[in-house]
Amino acid sequence: MANATAYSGDTKRQPVDRLPDRPVPFLLRYIRLRRYSFATLFAIIVGAASCAVAVQYGMKLIVDAMAAPDRATAPIWFPLGLFLTLIAVEQTLWRLGGWLGCRTVVATGVDLRLDLFHYLTGHPMRYFAQHFSGALGNRITQTASGVTLIFSQLTWNILPPVVDFLGAVVVLCTIDVRMAATLVVFVVIVAGLILKFGSRGRPLHQRFAEEGARTNGQLVDVVSNVWTVKAFAARDRERDRLERELGAEASAQRRSWMYMEKTRVLHDLSLWVMAGSMLLWAVLAWRAGSITPGDVVIISALTFRILHGSRDLAFSLINTSQQFGGITESLKVIAVPHAVTDPADARGFAPQRGAIAFRQVRYAYPGDRHVFRGLNLDIAAGQRVGIVGPSGGGKSTLIALIQRLDDVQGGGIEIDGQDLRSVTQDSLRSRIAVVPQEIALFNRSILDNIRYGRPEASDDEVFAAARHAYCDEFIRSLPEGYATLVGERGVMLSGGQRQRLGIARAFLKNAPILVLDEATSALDTHSEIEIQAALNDLMRGRTVLAVAHRLSTVANFDRIVVLDGGRVVEDGSPEALRRGGGLYASLWNLQANVLAAA
Repeated sequence: MANATAYSGDTKRQPVDRLPDRPVPFLLRYIRLRRYSFATLFAIIVGAASCAVAVQYGMKLIVDAMAAPDRATAPIWFPLGLFLTLIAVEQTLWRLGGWLGCRTVVATGVDLRLDLFHYLTGHPMRYFAQHFSGALGNRITQTASGVTLIFSQLTWNILPPVVDFLGAVVVLCTIDVRMAATLVVFVVIVAGLILKFGSRGRPLHQRFAEEGARTNGQLVDVVSNVWTVKAFAARDRERDRLERELGAEASAQRRSWMYMEKTRVLHDLSLWVMAGSMLLWAVLAWRAGSITPGDVVIISALTFRILHGSRDLAFSLINTSQQFGGITESLKVIAVPHAVTDPADARGFAPQRGAIAFRQVRYAYPGDRHVFRGLNLDIAAGQRVGIVGPSGGGKSTLIALIQRLDDVQGGGIEIDGQDLRSVTQDSLRSRIAVVPQEIALFNRSILDNIRYGRPEASDDEVFAAARHAYCDEFIRSLPEGYATLVGERGVMLSGGQRQRLGIARAFLKNAPILVLDEATSALDTHSEIEIQAALNDLMRGRTVLAVAHRLSTVANFDRIVVLDGGRVVEDGSPEALRRGGGLYASLWNLQANVLAAA
């Protein structure tokens, strides 16, 4: 955030809790955030464009002075001085506009991306299961680029032609009011035709944006699963699939592009008629002696200026329409309301010993697939509880609800008597340490990845956590030690090494509640023994919930809870359940037989 502050020149802003889901309110939000900068910028551009029109009037005065019969006494110096002064002022204003525009538009792009990122990460985990992560990242980048382009075109390609037109009307009123009125009528008719024709192409532009986002997402998905592509000799197959997807995107792009070309043809024909009519009128008026040669010059100059300016304006409006389509598509995905929100009076979570209680919890996934229908479960503070059962029984959902990655749809969950929906999500999660099956590592140094558990921790505290997790030795054996970059998703390390870094991160976090989500199921027996020793140290003095398919990892826990079909079907000590002959006993015997056969 420090870099963003440097870009914007503003103090650090609070993250957004809600984003407009339509492009116009979305853009206005960022204009209001820098209202004085944008107002000054627009005033400078209006001044510069006005000077550009006035320069043409200065040229008229010079031509009229040069047409005087007596060249020696012709009043040429004042018009010449005015002409040169206006040029200097115009260029100065353009450069000031460029400087302020650079600061304002770039800073707005930074703020916009930060807001989109923060809002995106506020969605529950099921949202990310429904969208390609690569496509979501692309949408943030493309939205920022689209907004930057809209602001740039508004400043440099839309506002100046509008000022030119208004200035031309004022100047022509001093020559012939009928010419000014004709110009206004002509431009209004042409602008109306082009805007109406161009607006009909918005669905085509939006379709192209949707196809582009989808294709980019699928491309990232394939690249992120390149091992699978190679393992199944699927390079040609994926290329053919991507060719079909790119073909659909290219078809949408061609339709969008060709519609723009049709709009350009309409504009060029209209402006050719306008320019020709105005010039013919001016020449006839000069021959009749009703206007001066300078008037002919300024009519010609302003007509061609409006000709080129309106062409830029038309293209900019079309491009802006395309960008609006892309922004609309992105906001439709990203700016949907958060499914999990903190109430206005939410307080910080204040854990005591870590007692957890489920009270008549109901929860169902979209599509009415119920997981829990009135789950009741009490976990005492400091108790080590294994959560086991068949796949689909609700184990992972239970863990997600404890972290409030989604909200219950009935009943409630309390920790130390505090309803999870009454506290802020971040304060809750800061007091729960999680060691998942697949440790998520960033492509940063080992030191930074461990410190992610507690960003304010000192280097010595990170080293101590690594020693507790039995990974200090292998880290120091690496060429760059703790400064070693782990690669994307930690690919430079083995599975056991990544798992130990995850445990070190949990040690450093030092939270009263520990969640182990299949923390050793993907490891070989040797690695599991080493990591189990680290986990035993980590669990000491904490409330522990461990989801486990390998029942041996929870065999020495205080208690086992067996979930099946979203219900607690067995609950007791591991030894008692093994003797009970129920579901846990059958699972235990099945795994024991498999190990014996191996």
